Amino acid sequence: MKVYPTNEIRNISLMGGSGSGKTTMLEAMLFESGIIKRKGNIDAKNTVSDYFPVEKEYGYSVFSTIAQIEWKGKKLNFIDCAGSDDFIGGTVTALNVTDATIIVLNTQYGIEVGTSNHLRYAERFHKPVIFVANQLDHEKVDFDKTMEQLRDNYGGKVVTIQYPVNAGVGFNSVIDILKMKMLVWKPEGGEPQILDIPDNEKSKAEDLHSKLVESAAEHDETLMEKFFEQGMLTEDEIQIGISKGLLTRDMFPVVCACSAKDMGMRHLMEFLGKVTPSVNDTPKPVTTSGVEVTPDSKSNKSIYVFKTSVEPHIGEVSYFKVMSGTLKSGDDLVNVTRNGAKERVSQLFAVAGQIRNEVEEIAAGDIGATVKLKETRTGNTLNEKGCDWEYKDIEFPAPKYRRAVKSVSESESEKLSEILTRMHDEDPTWIIERSKELKQTILSGQGEFHLRTLKWRIENEDKIQIEFNEPKIPYRETITKASRADYRHKKQSGGAGQFGEVHLIVEPYVEGVPVKEMYKFGGQEYKISARDVQEIALEWGGKLELVNSIVGGAIDARFVPAILKGLMDRIEQGPLTGSYARDVRVIVYDGKMHPVDSNEISFRLAGRNAFSQAFKEAGPKLLEPIYDVEVLVPSDKMGDVMSDLQGRRGMIMGMESVKGFEKLMAKVPLKELGSYSTTLSSLTGGRASFSMNFASYELVPADVQDKLIKEYEALKKEEED
Repeated sequence: MKVYPTNEIRNISLMGGSGSGKTTMLEAMLFESGIIKRKGNIDAKNTVSDYFPVEKEYGYSVFSTIAQIEWKGKKLNFIDCAGSDDFIGGTVTALNVTDATIIVLNTQYGIEVGTSNHLRYAERFHKPVIFVANQLDHEKVDFDKTMEQLRDNYGGKVVTIQYPVNAGVGFNSVIDILKMKMLVWKPEGGEPQILDIPDNEKSKAEDLHSKLVESAAEHDETLMEKFFEQGMLTEDEIQIGISKGLLTRDMFPVVCACSAKDMGMRHLMEFLGKVTPSVNDTPKPVTTSGVEVTPDSKSNKSIYVFKTSVEPHIGEVSYFKVMSGTLKSGDDLVNVTRNGAKERVSQLFAVAGQIRNEVEEIAAGDIGATVKLKETRTGNTLNEKGCDWEYKDIEFPAPKYRRAVKSVSESESEKLSEILTRMHDEDPTWIIERSKELKQTILSGQGEFHLRTLKWRIENEDKIQIEFNEPKIPYRETITKASRADYRHKKQSGGAGQFGEVHLIVEPYVEGVPVKEMYKFGGQEYKISARDVQEIALEWGGKLELVNSIVGGAIDARFVPAILKGLMDRIEQGPLTGSYARDVRVIVYDGKMHPVDSNEISFRLAGRNAFSQAFKEAGPKLLEPIYDVEVLVPSDKMGDVMSDLQGRRGMIMGMESVKGFEKLMAKVPLKELGSYSTTLSSLTGGRASFSMNFASYELVPADVQDKLIKEYEALKKEEED
């Protein structure tokens, strides 16, 4: 593969819902361009794109795949993204390094929920979108309905480039509005026969052609002037107008294909090469320090690693985009993201799925791969020495499915930890948290299938048996009123003894509310004089405030830090359920000490036990994490989804229509969301999707709190026995 200059490179995300035919489409384009000699298919598990063992096992894409094609003087870099929402991380990554997006539509169903999710991400990244109406040979195809859905979403911005003449089982021809010709394929597809438009289609084609010309002319003043003067534009001029309309997302062209029969692939690649923007046409990337980087092949060498993977028979592969300069094999680079780690790029590859061709250099704007980088991970920036550019890390969607994970064999725990870290490097949407609080390793991802894929890989590729369990919930403990307690720790066992006595008051901590001067408990008043106030922000949220109100030297100041340690002991393992406590003010107002036997451990234990007693008398309450949940659901399933959320103690906050779907917004306890992705898929036949983000901690209902406290007490008794 030759070295292409920046202006001849096109970087394109290939997206669409599961079953839309993206992988088959890419396979057909690779075949037509001569990169492969024989088309594979998903059923035979021999496609170039889905080459990982887990993809062959499940029968559809799990990872995003890079495929580079040369077609009529242009280099088309495709990133084929998995259709399932569980693997949205690959889509987000692709949108960070590509300049245009193909959305493949299954014309049996039109815009599906998965498609809608991809469209929202394309909009968020402000990427040009070209729609490919695929699977036009299916008996249930409905091209007109698909176009109607597109226009409902994007109005007059949707422009027809091609439409099918005989959609359905016998499909083999389209009208090309750009060329004003009819394309007819033989059963094996490939190169079509180009014919004049038949009389019965002329009127429709001419009407669509006029709309296309007008739309193209709107985006360029020169074209607009010519259109007003002559009333027409050439094919090349229309393509210029489409290209400019794409850049501003004011045009959404629709072309036709039947990827399974290799119909439309050649014209699709030609169209992409002429209308999709090059790196030079799009906004320049901005570094973390605000520097705009021009994709100049003669400037500083700078690359951004957007994907790493451990691949069969090769090992670790790093995929990158050359942001600036021309990268050559043997170049030494500095990883600015990882404290200046030095890396040598010993080999460079142009890739097409599992096919890798070694090349000597790669120019700015292009995508390539290398192997065996020692310190480099996804999201890292590597530059030539003396260049300090660093690009922003990729922001991935929040996880929405959690499981506790552990190895079946305790002896393999350390090895599992290393594997999970490696898996996260490959797919950053697999989040690993080793929770000290819950005493579990929590694995979070985008859905049940996302985590099941990881489990399959660990058990089949790394040969470690693992198990998933329901994760514990990170409850929080707090109090609702003031209370008082004292505790004396006294121990004498020969020699020096232990003695410490602490008197304290606890009350809810509220930001900005001062300490009162007088408290009353059991008919007795306690006067408070705050000598010192320490406010400790807790790692898990909320605060602990320690007020030193000791007078007359009842407790020496040197023992106050020990009392604080005792408080933190119990704050980190709350008195009710062992959960973290938060938002508590502790006023130490009195106590006693012994001139010989008092020491730090004595006051630590006294402070801890006094706090525990007072906490239990202060109207203790459990708080649970509440999440904001947004569900995108077809309108006919709205009632079922709403009822299910209410059954999960969810509070419906609102609903609205969003481009053909209903968006339901609710607040739901994390405890009730453990299997939600599976249930939602079952309720809607896989047609809905959702997102969840932490909102706040709220009080647990009394019956739930009682149950949790009893379970904790039973567990403690069992451990003691």
